[in-house]
Amino acid sequence: MKINTVKRRLSEGLPAIGICTGLGSVIVAEAYSNLGFDFVLQDHQHGLWDDYSGWLGFQAISRGPAMPIARVNSNDFAAIGRLLDRGALGVVVPMVESAKAAHSAAQAMRYPPRGSRSFGPALTQYHGADYATWIDDEVLLMVQIESAQAVERAEEILAVEGVDGCWVGPADLARTMGIDLKTVEGVQAHDQALGRVLEACRKTGKFPGIFGAPWPPRGGGWSRAFCLSPWTIRP
Repeated sequence: MKINTVKRRLSEGLPAIGICTGLGSVIVAEAYSNLGFDFVLQDHQHGLWDDYSGWLGFQAISRGPAMPIARVNSNDFAAIGRLLDRGALGVVVPMVESAKAAHSAAQAMRYPPRGSRSFGPALTQYHGADYATWIDDEVLLMVQIESAQAVERAEEILAVEGVDGCWVGPADLARTMGIDLKTVEGVQAHDQALGRVLEACRKTGKFPGIFGAPWPPRGGGWSRAFCLSPWTIRP
């Protein structure tokens, strides 16, 4: 059995700090895994990873102590399943704006009866021959709250069974709110929206998460969040 140490840390009220890689480089992925981060996130939404390089990347990350996490390109059943079938131990799903969308993501993450993921773990054998017996407990689903609409619905999104937590996308959130973060008023409105998401996490008992740069987590619950390092803009 493999323990998802990111999920364990978050469950214990500790922060989980990761770094993102988007260039599709297996060498970079393995190097990052040995730099002391809790997880390495392969960005399949904005990065250059494909099915094959992603599979190799997850294996490379797993040779170090960090957990292999991926951001899927969209909230798509098959796309989520392909990342899991290649060994991702956590998936970040972008642009989740309703409980219905969150439910769709949750169903794709786990095998029946807890979900509807299709069974085909042949490519995950590097996690151990017993993979199928523990993955539903150890896998981590973080849905992205990154629009004004999603903030309004944050509590109902996070209340969906199978959703472990959220990951706020501050840049997209600011754009959908129509605010200027160079102004005091814009920063205040943005902070209020972040506070609403954090409160929704508290009410539902789900893990908070946020992109770390250039918006460092602001005390309180964010100090115990699923966060990306400010280095994440690098390859």
